[in-house]
Amino acid sequence: MRVPLEWLGDYVDTSVVDDPHTLAAELAGIGLEEEDFLGPTITGPLVVARVAEMAKEEHSNGKTISWCQVDTGESEPRGIVCGAHNFAVDDLVVAALPGAVLPGEFAISARTTYGHVSDGMICSAKELGLGEDHTGIIVLGEWGLDGTPGDDAMELLGLDRVTLDVNVTPDRGYQLSMRGIAREFAMLKGQQYDDPAKLEVNEPTCDGFPVVLEDSAPIHGVPGCSRFTALTVRGVDPSARTPFWMQRRLLEAGMRPISLTVDITNYVMLELGQPLHAYDLDLLGERIVVRRAQRGETITTLDEVKRTLDQEDLLITDEVAGRSRLIGLAGVMGGAELEVSSETRNVLIEAAHFDQISIARTSRRHRLSTEASRRFERGVDPALGPAAARRAADLLVELGGGALDEATTVVGEEPPPRVIDLPVTMAAEKVGVDYSTAEVVALLEAVGASAAEQGESVSVTVPTWRSDLTDPIDLVEEIARAGGYDRIPSAVPQAPGGRGLTRAQRARRRISNLLTALGCTEVLTYPFTSDKRSDALLIPAEDPRRRNVRLANPMADDNPLMRTHLLATLVDAVSRNLGRGFKDVAVFEAGLVTQPEEDRPRRGLRFDPGYHPTEDELGTILGAVPPQPYHFAGVISGHAELPGVWGEGRPADTADAIDIVHRIAEANGIAVDVRAARHAPFHPGRCAEFVLGDGSVLGHAGELHPKALENLGLPGRTVAFEIDLDALLRQEDQREWAGALSTFPVSRQDVALVVDEHVPAAALAAALREGAGAELEALEVFDVYTGDQVPEGKKSVAFRLTFRAADRTLTADEASARRESATAVAAERFGAAVRS
Repeated sequence: MRVPLEWLGDYVDTSVVDDPHTLAAELAGIGLEEEDFLGPTITGPLVVARVAEMAKEEHSNGKTISWCQVDTGESEPRGIVCGAHNFAVDDLVVAALPGAVLPGEFAISARTTYGHVSDGMICSAKELGLGEDHTGIIVLGEWGLDGTPGDDAMELLGLDRVTLDVNVTPDRGYQLSMRGIAREFAMLKGQQYDDPAKLEVNEPTCDGFPVVLEDSAPIHGVPGCSRFTALTVRGVDPSARTPFWMQRRLLEAGMRPISLTVDITNYVMLELGQPLHAYDLDLLGERIVVRRAQRGETITTLDEVKRTLDQEDLLITDEVAGRSRLIGLAGVMGGAELEVSSETRNVLIEAAHFDQISIARTSRRHRLSTEASRRFERGVDPALGPAAARRAADLLVELGGGALDEATTVVGEEPPPRVIDLPVTMAAEKVGVDYSTAEVVALLEAVGASAAEQGESVSVTVPTWRSDLTDPIDLVEEIARAGGYDRIPSAVPQAPGGRGLTRAQRARRRISNLLTALGCTEVLTYPFTSDKRSDALLIPAEDPRRRNVRLANPMADDNPLMRTHLLATLVDAVSRNLGRGFKDVAVFEAGLVTQPEEDRPRRGLRFDPGYHPTEDELGTILGAVPPQPYHFAGVISGHAELPGVWGEGRPADTADAIDIVHRIAEANGIAVDVRAARHAPFHPGRCAEFVLGDGSVLGHAGELHPKALENLGLPGRTVAFEIDLDALLRQEDQREWAGALSTFPVSRQDVALVVDEHVPAAALAAALREGAGAELEALEVFDVYTGDQVPEGKKSVAFRLTFRAADRTLTADEASARRESATAVAAERFGAAVRS
């Protein structure tokens, strides 16, 4: 909310604060945090000038300029070249003299142009930051201003004023007005506050413009429109201009002046906080009906966008010859058909009160946030409509020459005031400040409430503009705010003792550190995906990973689904890095995936605001939340070992992805079995599936399918892995204390076994480990061979067995005997033959 300090001074005495920066700091102390400080943007001489002489000159480029002699209050007139033609001799204009700096760091100096030395510049509204018009210069008489040549134009035009931009929290809609900010200032400084909304209002009459409040589908039992006020002003002069003082205030508040009628409605909204709308009465139908939208209806709003409506949208309609016509999206934006134009003479002013939730949903549904919707969704004073309508009508009569009709429409009732009983001692107990009963009453009255002591409690009548005050604790917050946060004692809480990181937290850090040490970079991607991505990854239609949660209000329409696996979004990070010139990319991501189950309810419960669910209802809500396991995934594209002076490097292959998963399992003390698998998006012949001791699948690793890589635009032979950390943590840590380390040397034995091609190397290794005995310290595969030297359909797998005894040095014969025992088990189980 932009707060022009000059405007604020109409309601409170701002002279008690000398420095605007001090005022900003004090307002922050009561919850109005400063967002921006908008001070003067022009420096140097800017003066009133009178055009003494003017000569038109045509030049070879086809442009006609005016060579002017202007009186700036100095002994001699200044010669200035000007390209505008909307002024004449003797007009008072605004001149920026050499040394001035205009908005946008535009410095003014004497310069030669069109054959003359132009000693300054005659300014337009846009050049001074006063509007968008740059085609004509400012003629003070047309703006309703006067002055003497040489007068300071900065002060005359209000360019020396200061505006504060303060942050208004969503629960304090009353602060989105000068009325609300002035009340806060009066509370802060202990000043008497006169409410500008205390105006003489029109009593409703039977001949007012017909309005019907019709709401067939109220949200959470609350009607969309609870009150509707309409006043009629006739005979408005269509040529009447908005006075400069109003235009200036609108600009300072961040709004663009448009026309007198529209400017008045915007001005009253900024002043009092009640959004208004003006209709061309001559175009309006027989009556206004406020209702919900019907299926398939559309409306073209003032921004010239045709919008398809939802049945929850609240509409302003009129009836013409029995036909309903849509004339506005209630509380958000009016329709284009009845827009006030340059020919409008008779105006109907609308001041309505709409339901916060209804307007908020409509605004978000249509992605249409306006000054009106911002106020309605935060809460507008339901008693304000008649006063705001009368204020706008009076301004239209005063500035536009119209006449206010006595016929007045007020449909709906003002809600009864809310009364809250506040225990006298509650504020002191909650805040830690010893507030007396008299002080509690005084502080509540300072924020606009009526308070009366009644024994052990205070009866508080909440003002109509404070819809956020519903419970005693809300009043305690107001007492603390009005009394000063600086009075609240500071007590640093002692951190409770903890047990350190959980097993899951330690595992996450351990795996992240491992992957980083292996050269991978951690990335974070958004968890949103689409069916098109599943198609690109060749995920079969019956695959559970196709069972996504669909978001009702997605951040992007092309990604409306929650991901069920990390590779669905991790490939985006790979593609982005490759697109920026990286040849070799190794990234990983850790995060949650959403995997809904078929038998689990897909929709939770919905409650009215402020309702606290029961334990059973909370259980139902939690039961509707799909499982969200924690996954790790990685992708390597390009080199696994980078080239350099040490060699040509090595491109990543399936073994690298498989090795990473093995390292993850080993680092967490979990044994895994590996088997070949067919699992999209991996290459069917180069995919490993990792199985845990309980039979569950840990994850997959291997080379991505060439077609999937083509669909994603990634290089061939890109490898990846993805594991389920939750499945890993369900296993018991199988690491044991090694006891005393053996100081005896190792004995290594190599053996190459010829087996059928379909026998997994992991299964063969398990057989060797079983037969080798307890003194086998390590077992590794160092070669796999298929070719002419082994029979067709066979392969040779070479293993290195490392033996070590705890109490002696093993002899070569002992090590050989253990190797032969191992190969015997492999021969018995898989028909393995030792390759000579």
